[in-house]
Amino acid sequence: MKTENKILQLLKSNGAMTAKALAKELEVTTMGIRQHMLHLEQEKDVEYQDKKAIRGRPTRYWSLTKKSDRHFPDGHETLNLQIIESVKQVFGEEGLEKLIHQREQETFNNYSKRLDGINDIKDRLNVLAQIRSDEGYMATIEEKEGVFWLLENHCSICAAASSCLNFCRSELHLFQKLFEDLATVKREEHIMQGARRCAYKIICQNK
Repeated sequence: MKTENKILQLLKSNGAMTAKALAKELEVTTMGIRQHMLHLEQEKDVEYQDKKAIRGRPTRYWSLTKKSDRHFPDGHETLNLQIIESVKQVFGEEGLEKLIHQREQETFNNYSKRLDGINDIKDRLNVLAQIRSDEGYMATIEEKEGVFWLLENHCSICAAASSCLNFCRSELHLFQKLFEDLATVKREEHIMQGARRCAYKIICQNK
């Protein structure tokens, strides 16, 4: 993978980073990273914000722009704006709702097969994160003070969700059904509301 692609992946997963932090992660020189950042900025894939430091000069943090989305998977090709609009025109809002429900049920069935027999929440989440990453969501799991987080750094159905937020509602409902006997699931960060990622908080029912 090219260095600039690795930079984009790191910024997508971690959020804003300094050139020094990127250089450490990629084991290259800071000067080399700055050259790559200049090119990525010219391509309008990244932007920066200078934050005041306790001492000395401000620290420059780099982050992705909206245009950078073109470098990341955009799966679920059937869920594009044209098809959604066609469904609305032919079948109305009720027809679109049926489509969303059908997709949710099929996804639930597929995920359930992969998760069958896995009752430990952490193990279950790790498998789910792998499934979601395979679908382009760049999912990771974190655990903080006994609470689990499913973090999705990319939305592979963003175009569909932009047109109809019920797709996002369906995603949340899907996760809630997958963990209904083990934990409660809440969405705390949402890409469609301007957040960098979608973050789902998973709290064990015995907590």
